[in-house]
This record gives sequence, C-alpha cells and structure tokens, in this order.
Amino acid sequence: MKIVSNAKLPGSKNRCSGSDKKPIEIYMFIDPLCPECWALEPILKKLHIEYGRYFSIKHVLSGRLADLNLSKKKNYENIAQSWEKTASRTGMSCDGSLWLENPVDNPYTVSIALKAAELQGRRAGLRFLRRIQEMLFLEKKNTSNLEVLKGCADSSGLDVEEFMADIHSDSAAKAFQCDLKITSEMDVNEIPTLVFFNENIEDEGIKITGSYPYEVYVQILEEMLSEKPVQSPPPPLESFMKFFKFVASKEIAVVYNMSVSQIEREMKKLLLKQVVEQIPAKYGTFWRYIEESNVDPS
Repeated sequence: MKIVSNAKLPGSKNRCSGSDKKPIEIYMFIDPLCPECWALEPILKKLHIEYGRYFSIKHVLSGRLADLNLSKKKNYENIAQSWEKTASRTGMSCDGSLWLENPVDNPYTVSIALKAAELQGRRAGLRFLRRIQEMLFLEKKNTSNLEVLKGCADSSGLDVEEFMADIHSDSAAKAFQCDLKITSEMDVNEIPTLVFFNENIEDEGIKITGSYPYEVYVQILEEMLSEKPVQSPPPPLESFMKFFKFVASKEIAVVYNMSVSQIEREMKKLLLKQVVEQIPAKYGTFWRYIEESNVDPS
C-alpha cells in the first residue's frame, strides 16, 4: 500500500461531465475479479453516505487480471488462497473454492460485459458491477459464462436484449480499450487504485494504491476541497437497507461505526419485522431487503 502524489490526468476530455459535476472526481481503477476491490465496498459506502455530495466516482477497468494466464492450475490455487486471505482479513466474504470448482475461464468477457452494462447508464453499470461481485465472490458463479451474465443483467434491472447485443458490439470493446489506455497513461500498476482530482484541471491529483483506513480518504478530500466538508449522518438502518438491497454485516458495521456483533443484533430486529432476510456466507453474514410486495401477509 502506498500513497503517490502528483498523478496527472491524461487529457481534459476524460473528465466526467454533466450538470451533476461535483468538486472532486475520483478515478477508481478496479478489476471485477479482484477481492481487494470487493473488500473496499464498506469504505466506499461510508464515504458515499457521509461525503457523497462532494465527489463523483468514475470506475476504470484496469485489465490486470484479464492479462493473467488463468489456464494454469497452480495459478488457480494461488488465486483461491488470495481470496481466502482477503476474506478472513477484511470480513468481506469471498469463496476461493470457485477457482478449484468452477473457475472464471475468460476474464476479458467479464470486463466487456461491464462496459456493455455501462452503455445503459452509469447507475446501471454500478448495479451490474455489484451483482457481478455478488455472483462471483458469494455464489461461486463463472461470470464469464454468457448465461450467467444474462441472469446478472436481468437481476440488475438492465434491458437484457440490449445488453446481450452490446456485449458483442464495437462500442463495449472500444470502451474497454479506452479504460486500458487511461490505466496505462496514469501509470496504474496495482488494483485497487484511487486517484483524486479537484476542479482545477491544471492541478495534479493524488493517487492511492491499495487499501487504507477510512480516515485517510476523508483527509484527502479535506485537503483537496476549498472548504471543510460537512459530514452527513447515516440514514436509519431500514432506509439504508431499502436503498442498498443486499449488504454484508461488515458493510453496515463500517457505515454505522459499530461492531459486527452489535449490527447483527440490530439486524435481527429487522429480521423479526420481516424487513430483511439473513443470508449466511462463508465468512460472515449478508442481509437482503425484502420488498414490501414480497412480505408474507400472514
């Protein structure tokens, strides 16, 4: 893990645009198969809730894992061990036995699928990314399988027919190549990497490689803003669940500054009220929000 200052954005045309422009833009370099990216989810949720009005995030696919020669059994074993270590260290469950039982045999397909989902909008892309991670790390699905990807698109609320066409389109392939170009130009060699930029396009950004305590990310926001950011409180737990739908005890604990055991006591109250259902994982517990129409009236 290291913090590197003086990151330069390659060309102003890569900046996010639109009426929702915020003072800080974060380029987050990820790979959908990377357990360390998955493990950052609790911190990203907390940052979004407390300081989300100050920044926007642009996800960039690094292609790093797509470059691996995944055909070698030894490589599968190494990846499996890495997943297990990350899960036990971070509390964000990921089941490494996927690589020994049902390995992802074409990582490029997963990356192209993500870019195809993003063609339906940024929020659609984010929903799809989260669902891909759930299917991969928790459900042990080979997410390079087209039928799995189709199911992922459906459960993410995408137009499935459009998505399946876009997977095979030049647009998705070009979008992925653009991400690889940005990764190269910004000299990103590890994932996850976050690069913070402020509104002044001439200013250099701050590049953070690896994972850090939450306070480090807040400190960087404070340094890059012209004003001291005002922290927003987290919403009521039930509202949080209604918005995010499916989350780990670890994610909730980080957002609410509570221990996992404290959170699970609170979640069991919602369980009794039939607001959520409990989903056990290999490491820890997940909770799924029950939509009102699905609640048993009895």
